Amino acid sequence: MKKKKLVMGLTAVMASSMLLVACGNDNSSDGDSKSSDTKQTDTKKADAKTDGTMTDGTYKLQEKNFDDKGWKAFMTITVKDNKITESDYNYKDKDGKLKTDDADYEKNMKAKVGTGPQEYIPALNDSLVSKQSAADVEVVTGATHSSDTFINYSNQLIQAAQRADTATIEINNGADLQDGKYSLEEQNYANNYRVVFNMEVKDGKITTSDYNYVDKDGKLKTDDADYEKNMKAKTGVGPQEYIPTLNKELVSKQNPADVAVVTGATHSSDAFRIYAAQLYNAAQSGNTDMIKVFNKVDSE
Repeated sequence: MKKKKLVMGLTAVMASSMLLVACGNDNSSDGDSKSSDTKQTDTKKADAKTDGTMTDGTYKLQEKNFDDKGWKAFMTITVKDNKITESDYNYKDKDGKLKTDDADYEKNMKAKVGTGPQEYIPALNDSLVSKQSAADVEVVTGATHSSDTFINYSNQLIQAAQRADTATIEINNGADLQDGKYSLEEQNYANNYRVVFNMEVKDGKITTSDYNYVDKDGKLKTDDADYEKNMKAKTGVGPQEYIPTLNKELVSKQNPADVAVVTGATHSSDAFRIYAAQLYNAAQSGNTDMIKVFNKVDSE
């Protein structure tokens, strides 16, 4: 199994979208594709924090629309003492039947790719509880797209726990992108930088992707000559190369899950894909509110 690692606040906590799923999650909408429901509601509790730690509680997410195979995903995490103690991710059909209980689906998928929902769904849930970070969840071989979706949704739920926002997150999966400008910003600095990400959609297409890091003086990482020199000496690539590459890839591919990881900048590439998936979901719902990420910063 392939393992994704990344330092982006907690957190980081794909991509989908990233985008929903070979393993029976194609995101075909049976609902109103122009509904604008995936809002960051900011129903904060009095004990909400800004340092990236999570507030105890139960946090929920659900897709609005059934895919073309008749499934839609839902997810709940439980947080206690700043730890994820439970993760419940699954899919249900119109009758409320769980994908993990569908013997025919299990048989057919396992015959094709070597794994089925009875294996990969519990594996993903267990991995999140074990790793405590969406970005560190292990991608299950044969269920890559489902794994990416799980990572994306885990990331959004962790962010909700960091805001102490217990309102259910609704994903307008399968919907067309709505025109507008969508933005996300980390609130806390790590190694003197935090992520800023702006994405614009016109005529239902991503036309602009502006992902970068900014320091406390407003200086961009792509303008930091020392950072470029030091990173390039270590990994063969620096922000002047990998940041424009990632931005161009998103506009070209139109799908965060299809953005290729830049060799030498794996962590930054994963962070980009995860945040791009979250902005993609926002665009599906037409929610142009700034997404504020209260990322957890490890001691430096």
